[in-house]
Amino acid sequence: MIRLGLKKAFAALLGAVVIFSAQAQDLQNITFDSGQKGVEAFTVGGKELKAAGKRPLVYYEVDKKAATSLQPERKVQVSFEQDKSFKPGYKGKITFKNSSPDTVWLSNVVPLGREGTAVYITGQGDHALSRAHLFLPGKSPVNVIVPDNAWELGYTGLALNNGLAVCALVRRDLASMNKATRRRFETVIAPGGSVKYDFYADAYAGEWQQGLKKLFQERYLYDVASFDDTLFERPDLKWIRHTYVMHLLMGWDKFYYDNADDKFHLAEFLKRGKRLYGGDDAVGIWPTWPTLGLDQRNQFDMFRDLPGGLSQVRRTADETRSMGTAFFVCYNPWDESSRDEGHMSGLADIIKNTGADGVVLDTKGSSSKELQEAADGVKKGVVMYSEGMAVPKDMQGIVSGRVHNALYYAPMLNLNKFIKPEFAIYRVAELYKEPIQREYATSFFNGYGTELNIFGPGQPAWAEEQYKYLGRTSRILRENTYNFTSKNYTPLVPVTADKVYANKWVDGEKVIYTIYSIVPEGYKDLLFEVKPQAKKHFVDLWHHKELQPVKKEGKYYVEAETDAFNKSYLGTNNEGEVDCIAEFPVLLKSALESDLLSVSTDKGDVIKIWAGVPDYEKKPLELKPGSHQISLLDKFGRFEGKFVIQLFENDILQDENIIEVSPGTPRLATHVEKTPASGSKRGMVKIPAGRFTFHSTHGDDFIPYPKYNEGKTYQMAAFLMDKHPVTNAQFQEFLNKSKYIPADTVNFLKHWVNGKIPAGMADYPVVYVSYEDTQAYARWAGKRLPTEVEWQYAAQTPDGRAWPWSANTKNIRREEEPVTSSLTVFKIKGIDPAYANLGNGKQDPVGKYPKGKNPYGLQDLVGSVWQLTNDIYKSGSYDYAIMKGGSYYNPTSSWWYVQGGPRELHYRQFLLRVSEGFERNSTVGFRCVKDI
Repeated sequence: MIRLGLKKAFAALLGAVVIFSAQAQDLQNITFDSGQKGVEAFTVGGKELKAAGKRPLVYYEVDKKAATSLQPERKVQVSFEQDKSFKPGYKGKITFKNSSPDTVWLSNVVPLGREGTAVYITGQGDHALSRAHLFLPGKSPVNVIVPDNAWELGYTGLALNNGLAVCALVRRDLASMNKATRRRFETVIAPGGSVKYDFYADAYAGEWQQGLKKLFQERYLYDVASFDDTLFERPDLKWIRHTYVMHLLMGWDKFYYDNADDKFHLAEFLKRGKRLYGGDDAVGIWPTWPTLGLDQRNQFDMFRDLPGGLSQVRRTADETRSMGTAFFVCYNPWDESSRDEGHMSGLADIIKNTGADGVVLDTKGSSSKELQEAADGVKKGVVMYSEGMAVPKDMQGIVSGRVHNALYYAPMLNLNKFIKPEFAIYRVAELYKEPIQREYATSFFNGYGTELNIFGPGQPAWAEEQYKYLGRTSRILRENTYNFTSKNYTPLVPVTADKVYANKWVDGEKVIYTIYSIVPEGYKDLLFEVKPQAKKHFVDLWHHKELQPVKKEGKYYVEAETDAFNKSYLGTNNEGEVDCIAEFPVLLKSALESDLLSVSTDKGDVIKIWAGVPDYEKKPLELKPGSHQISLLDKFGRFEGKFVIQLFENDILQDENIIEVSPGTPRLATHVEKTPASGSKRGMVKIPAGRFTFHSTHGDDFIPYPKYNEGKTYQMAAFLMDKHPVTNAQFQEFLNKSKYIPADTVNFLKHWVNGKIPAGMADYPVVYVSYEDTQAYARWAGKRLPTEVEWQYAAQTPDGRAWPWSANTKNIRREEEPVTSSLTVFKIKGIDPAYANLGNGKQDPVGKYPKGKNPYGLQDLVGSVWQLTNDIYKSGSYDYAIMKGGSYYNPTSSWWYVQGGPRELHYRQFLLRVSEGFERNSTVGFRCVKDI
């Protein structure tokens, strides 16, 4: 009880500290000069802080000419009055009065001026629907979307000192207009007329985005004193915030129903979407405008008269939901002169009979309590989706809306997302007009969805290709959706380049950066600062590659990469490219050794392994969390390139690793099957256990040799190995007892005469056998072929000798001896002919060179026959087996030949595989091992 009391007391104390700190940071006063035209200081937490020089109370433009309260325009009088009762922060009224005989146009009102290092928002250019731009010192201005009731807002973030800054906002007070006409971005003031602007200011700590956060996200642009989150907290309505692709179709669209075959085709349309972009999260059917009003039928009648009636619409909706897609209907509030039917009861009837999951609100930028209640009365979880974006005060009554396509070439940054990150936003894009990659790219950059409005007829040829691009952006949005609905969002983090932009989205330990570039030639360089942590790492999710932060001038940066695009796309809806970088906690461990991929984790609920980048048209290998070792060749065939390993929990990406197999990399394709301990051990010697470090050499590397185990140290278990290569007599016994016949008989035991061993050759190593022949013999004998490491360990012994008979063989060397300009003879010098066949071209019986044995008693290790190992490698294009030891045959000219004769124990030679008949050679034999 004492501990609990202390805990509560500590919590109360901590809460008091937090409240005190927040209040201490609020702006308490502004100190003006004597004429209230200039700002000299700001009081924060009881301390007076001065800006760098006197700031004007306000910047503004009269008839497009710049002016400030310090340097006013003579036609307009500017005055200010503080609202001393306002809390928290600071509020006042700025009055602009036309004192001239002329009508004037007032525009671009910005609090605290726009000079120096301040960050500010105001209008620029002549765009009919969106002129607001965010101005950052030293960067190109960024066109931004602001709420529909705040087109003319002005904003400033002004750094002070001690890490503090002031954020200020001005908004036009429409009720104050006297002899004035409101326009979207300007106020037209007649002589003697006036307009007032509300002036708000507060203090914040940190980077400039924190000022935006305070006024946009915490204060809701002062649209409401406090925000009612009731709808947003309803569990049944939260699903919409995690959706990202929607199509709206007319009821007569052939993707819905085709009168030519009298069939419904929406399921086919949705299946195509699954393949191209992961499917639609919602689909809406629209049977009203532009046919409503042709007769007396109202909007609800139009649904009832669709083919098959409402019962068929219900079957279509149910089928749609079974495919993971929500079904929307539409509502037209302007339908007042058709057949009389109560709107709320009519809408409820349509929802009830179709089971609709959402309603598209035509012409409305907001919902109403009555609409939501009408839906709730027949089905919970029905989402209202407005045609336009709800302004902050209206967001309380609706949880989703659109960036309307009337705003053509939408501004890159949407500050509505900053106001309420969990409000589901869709950008409306139309297919029939032009290629629209920019629509997908900027929606992705802003962390929200795309509504494909296909009301306009036509299916352009390029649509499918760009749908795949939508699939790439939507996959990242879906798999990281909680980042994109988190309030911990920072737009436009500082970057090193102009015209390349980055937004930061934080959810717990995972951080996502969305990047948008309008650099036509592409971009690949260090872009933004990060703070590396030991248990976290960075992954480029767009290109699927792991990133290593680079230190530069004492700070760490990560590299971003955006693809190039045609310069002619600039200024069109096909402009731009994206990238996405994630900072993950290290939860997944992956490593590749030759062909064996090791993956381990104790987190999440599924591991997905992709051959190549993830794609909705492919299926990954799925594994449960734990430790796994898989053969890539077994699971993915001859694929070479990136293998993307991802960890998920409830369909949310938790971590990602990328392993790459370069084209042509030889990968071990064989596995060792242990032999039975029983059976004959005749003719075998014991190889004791020991430590062995593998090193190898080889000839020409045009076809690469494996490198994965070079320098690797093995702890070898004891095993048995044949003292000599398998002989003709031993192979004859195998044939007699097993009745073995190879599937491919070409060149099989070609040196035998009429299927019999030539006289005097019973003890010679068997040759003209394929890998499959040797495997069959080994299985019959209760043995197996040695791996290359086993063969080399047994031959070299732990001391790593190059030749069997002595560790001191430095005097042995291969030398070239020119004969003519085109002929070179290769000779081995320093080997006593009593130790091995030096390459005289004649095969010897086993055991002829007892002096050449190694310390374990193994004979005929070099200069006898090339000895097959168990190891077969696949390199995308080719398969080959590894052989050891050299042979009795040594070509006597060009180096381009396979160099035979006795070869060092560390030397390896591939045997390229085409067919069994092709690979049977007069110089290739084998010996076996047996597990103890």
